[in-house]
Amino acid sequence: MDNRAKPTLFKAPEGSRPLAERMRPKTFDDFVGQDHLLGEDGVVRKMLSRNNIRSMVYWGPPGTGKTTLARLLATKIDA
Repeated sequence: MDNRAKPTLFKAPEGSRPLAERMRPKTFDDFVGQDHLLGEDGVVRKMLSRNNIRSMVYWGPPGTGKTTLARLLATKIDA
């Protein structure tokens, strides 16, 4: 029987993960930019404070934070 730990789908040892993945924001406060969504008067912040999350479509070029924002939101609402 193999006693080695089995890798999980989305978890890799910290040192072997790409730098971009290690530096990814872990909270909304860590997220830089997109103030129209995440600032004090931002749409997403208002939805979270009212506990009224609606369907959203993120669109834009690569590297603008779409996936990061979606992951943060999913974590926040325990989706």
